[in-house]
Amino acid sequence: MPQLFIRLPEVQRRTGYSKAWIYRLISQHRFPVPVKIGTRAIAFIESEVDEWINQRIIESREEVA
Repeated sequence: MPQLFIRLPEVQRRTGYSKAWIYRLISQHRFPVPVKIGTRAIAFIESEVDEWINQRIIESREEVA
């Protein structure tokens, strides 16, 4: 499966989080770290973000059970 990049607006759309909250989670080592893709550009690895989202779902289901 190829690794795909997604930009911050897409990460915000998928998570429902603001830019500030995403960067706060990154600084706390609680969210996937973006990669530098250009001089002034970063992107996130789609599979890492998807895995992070899936893990949040699993954790929320475990709390209910």
